[in-house]
Amino acid sequence: MPDVIHLLPDSVANQIAAGEVVQRPASAVKELLENAIDAGADEITLIVREAGKTYLQVIDNGKGMSETDARMSFERHATSKIKSAEDIFAIHTKGFRGEALASIAAVAQVELRSRQREEELGTCLKIEGSTVKSQEFCNTPHGTRIEVKNLFYNIPARRNFLKSDAVELRHIIDEFQRVAIPHPHIHFTFINGKSELFNLPPVGLRQRIVNIFGAKFNERLVPVEEKTPILQLHGFIGKPEFARKTRGEQFFFANNRYIKNGYLHKAVCNAFEGLLQDGSHPTYFLFLEIDPARIDVNIHPTKTEIKFEDEKAIHVIIRTAVKHALGQYNIAPSLDFETDQQFSMPGLPKGTPVERPGITVDPTFNPFEDRRKSGAGKASPSLHPKTPMQDWESLMNELPDLDAKTNPQERIDVEPAARKHFTQVGKKYILTAHGNGLIMIHQQRAHERICYERLMESLESKNIPSQQLLFPQNLNFSAADFQIVESLMPQLREMGFDIDEFGNHEVVVNGIPLVLESSDIRLVLEQLIENEKDFRGNKKEDHLGKMAQVLAKVSAIKIGKKMEQEEMHHLVDELFACSSPYVSLAGKPVIVNLHLEDIDKSFN
Repeated sequence: MPDVIHLLPDSVANQIAAGEVVQRPASAVKELLENAIDAGADEITLIVREAGKTYLQVIDNGKGMSETDARMSFERHATSKIKSAEDIFAIHTKGFRGEALASIAAVAQVELRSRQREEELGTCLKIEGSTVKSQEFCNTPHGTRIEVKNLFYNIPARRNFLKSDAVELRHIIDEFQRVAIPHPHIHFTFINGKSELFNLPPVGLRQRIVNIFGAKFNERLVPVEEKTPILQLHGFIGKPEFARKTRGEQFFFANNRYIKNGYLHKAVCNAFEGLLQDGSHPTYFLFLEIDPARIDVNIHPTKTEIKFEDEKAIHVIIRTAVKHALGQYNIAPSLDFETDQQFSMPGLPKGTPVERPGITVDPTFNPFEDRRKSGAGKASPSLHPKTPMQDWESLMNELPDLDAKTNPQERIDVEPAARKHFTQVGKKYILTAHGNGLIMIHQQRAHERICYERLMESLESKNIPSQQLLFPQNLNFSAADFQIVESLMPQLREMGFDIDEFGNHEVVVNGIPLVLESSDIRLVLEQLIENEKDFRGNKKEDHLGKMAQVLAKVSAIKIGKKMEQEEMHHLVDELFACSSPYVSLAGKPVIVNLHLEDIDKSFN
C-alpha cells in the first residue's frame, strides 16, 4: 500500500495559515498597522479603496528594513521579537509570531518599499501568492510602505464570503480605532477612496478619544485610575446618562493591546448596576498595565484574546475602581462605612437652642371604633381602600355561566370591545371577562404588534405617513456608526424619514414617520445601528422588516402608562384586527386565557 502522508507545499500551507490570520481586509489592516507601530513610527497613514478588497496601503516613517530583512519578513515564523519560548512571556510589542506578512502575501498581490534612515536607497519587493516576482533597489522615503492589492484573488471561494463594502469598511474602521486609541502620541491618517475619514494628530488620551468619537464625548468621560501590586488601571468610563443601546464604545487594552474579555466586561457592568436602563450599555476605555509574565497572549492567532494569571482579582479591581470613579464624581452615592447613616443629622447653627423632643397623642382615638362600625371580621377602610375592590366586583359580575369547557390553546373569539368592561392591572395588563374565564392582554406587546402591522401595510402601499419637524435635529455619530447610518439612508427615507448627511459624521433629520415622537429619533437610529451590526440578511425587504420592528417597539405605549376605558377598547379592537394578534414581535404571548379551573386551583 503506497504512503499517503506528505508535506504540503509552502504556498498551500501559507494559504491555510492565512485563513486564521487574514479573515477579511480589516485583518490585514490590523496586522500592517501594528507592524508600523512596532517599527517605531510616529506618523502612519492608511489608504483603502473599495473597503480594502481591491486595494489597501499602509505608510509609516519607522526605522525601515534592510534588503535582507525585507525579504525575510515574508517568510513564515521569521521574527525579530523572540528567540526562545520564554520570550513569549516578556512581549511588549504587537506582533511576534512572524505570520502576518507571510499570510497576507499568500492571498494577495503585495508590494513593499522600505528604506532605513541611514541608507541612500531602499528595497522594492513584489510578491504574488507567496511567490517573489521581483526584488530591486529603489528610491523611497525612509520607513516602510506596503500595498496590498486584490485580496483573496487566488481563493475565489474566500472572496465570495466577504460582505458588502459598507460592512467591510466598518470592520476596517473598528480595527483602525483599536490601534489609534492606545497610541495617542502617533499621528494617524485614514483615507477612504478620495475622502479623509480620520486625521488624528498627536494629543493626550482624552483628546484622542474625543477626536475619534466626536466633541460631545468630552463631557461624557469620567477618569478612572487605580494602582495595585497586580496591575495599574487607568482610562475613562462614560457617565450613565449617556449610555447607549449600541455596544460600540467599549474598549479594554492590556499593555496597549486591544483585547476582548467577557468576564472583565461583566466587572464594568456590575459597577454600573442600578444606574443604567435595561438594554443600555456602558461606555468605557480602560487600560491595564500588567507584567507580561502574568498574561498569555499566545492563545489566538489575532491575539485579541489573552489569559490572565489571576482573572478574579483583576475583575474585583476593575469593578471597585469603576465604582469609586462613579462615586467620586457624584454619579453614584459613595458609602461611608465608618458612619452610621441612621443617626447622621445635620449640624445646627451656632447659638441655636435645642428643643426637647415631644410626642403628640390623640386622646380620643379608639383603635376598635372603625372595626365595630364596619362589622366584625372586616378590615378598616382606612387600611384597605374600597375603590379597587369595586372594580373587581364589577368585573366578576360580568362573568357568564362557566359550564362549557374550551381548549386553552384554541383561538379566542372576542366580542366587540364596546360590549365589554376592561380593567388595567399594574399599568401593564388589560383584563376582561370572556367565556369561561378571563383574558389578559399585555398592553405593550399588543401595541407593538399593531404598530408593526400598520407599518408593513404602509410599506407595501409605499405610503408611510410622515411629519416635518418644526426644528430639524442634528445628530453626531462615531465614524463606524455613521457608515451604518449612511448605508441605511435609502431604507430610512422609505420608512418616512427625511434625513440627509450634514458635515463630518453628522446627519440632519428634517422629518420622521408619523408614529414616532421627535424625542425618540436618536433612540431609533441607535437601535437600528445595533440591529445592523448583528443582522445578517441581504434582502432589502428583510432590512425594512427589521426597521419596522424597531420603529414599532420604540413608538408603542410602554409598561407603566395608565389607560382609560376608551383607550383600552380601541387597543383591543385594533389588536384583534391584526393578522397575528397572539404573538409579539419577539415571539412571546400577547394574550393569556385564564380558565375558571385554573382560577379555582389558586384557591385550593
